Amino acid sequence: MKPRALLILLALFAAAPAGAQDKGTVDPKPLPPLAHPDDPKNPAKELFARKPVATKDMAARSIGFYTHGCLAGGVALPINGKTWQVMRLSRNRNWGHPELIAFLERLAAKVPKVSGWPGLLVGDMSQPRGGPMLTGHASHQVGLDADIWLTPMPKNQLSREEREEMSATMVVAPDRKDVDPKVWTHGHLAVIKAAAEDPKVERVFVNAAIKKALCREAGKDRAFLHKVRPWWGHDYHFHVRMACQPGSPDCKAQDPAGEAEGCGHDLDYWFKDSILHPPPPKEPPKPRPPLTMADLPAACKQVLVAP
Repeated sequence: MKPRALLILLALFAAAPAGAQDKGTVDPKPLPPLAHPDDPKNPAKELFARKPVATKDMAARSIGFYTHGCLAGGVALPINGKTWQVMRLSRNRNWGHPELIAFLERLAAKVPKVSGWPGLLVGDMSQPRGGPMLTGHASHQVGLDADIWLTPMPKNQLSREEREEMSATMVVAPDRKDVDPKVWTHGHLAVIKAAAEDPKVERVFVNAAIKKALCREAGKDRAFLHKVRPWWGHDYHFHVRMACQPGSPDCKAQDPAGEAEGCGHDLDYWFKDSILHPPPPKEPPKPRPPLTMADLPAACKQVLVAP
C-alpha cells in the first residue's frame, strides 16, 4: 500500500465513531423529514435511517456487498434472551438476515458452556432495511454483520439506561502491542473461537493485538485462526461477518478466507511504529462523498419504498 493511501485510510478509521463507546439515549427522537425526499442526490444513509421497520412482504435476502447494499425481509434479534442482551437500543440496529439471528442465538447458547460467561452483549447489527448508516460503520449494510462486545453479559438484566450508557471493555494494552493481561481472559479466546468455528461465519475481525493473543494461546486446536483477521479498531468488540446465504442471489461474497493462520510474521505489519503511531497527513484527507441510491444495487430502491 502506498504511504499516502495508507495515511488516508488510517485517517478515515481514526475519524470513525468509537461504536460501542458512543452512548445512546433513553429517549430517541425520530429524524425530521427530508426537505426533498425524492432528490437523487440525497445520501442513502439519510433514507435508510428513516425506515424504522423491516419490509413486510419481501422474502429475506441480502442484496449487494457488505459495504454497498441493503436487506429485504430483515428480522430483529429480541433484545433479551436467556444468554444475550442487546445494547444501544436507541440505534435500532438489532436487525439482520434470519441466518444472522439464528447464528447469534446459537452462539449465545454455546458461550456459557465454553467460556464461563453468562452470555453475550450484542452491539450493532444492521438497520431494519440494512443500507448505509448515519454513523459508525461502512459495512453492516446487508444484514450479515454483527458486533459482539468483549464484555461478558452480566447475570442480571440490564436497565435501559445501562444499555445506553455503559461502556464495553477495552482489552488492548495501552501500548497497543498486546492484550492487557489484567483484562484478557481465556473466556475471550473461547468466545471468539466459538464464533469463528461456526460454518456459516466468513470472517471475524479483531484488533491485531487480540489476533496476536489468539495465535499465542490457541494451542493445538488452531483451525479457527484463518477466519480471524486483524483490522483497525475492534478494541472493545469483535465483528462477525456471515457468508452470503442461499436465497440471496444478489449478495456479493468476498474472497474466501484461505487456510493460512495469519500468525507470526504475518502480523508484523500491524505493529510497525508507522501503523501504531501514524504521522498526521500533510493535508487533511478529503471526505468521501456519501453513497446515494445510484451507488447501491437497483433492487435496494424496491427495498426502500416497500411497505
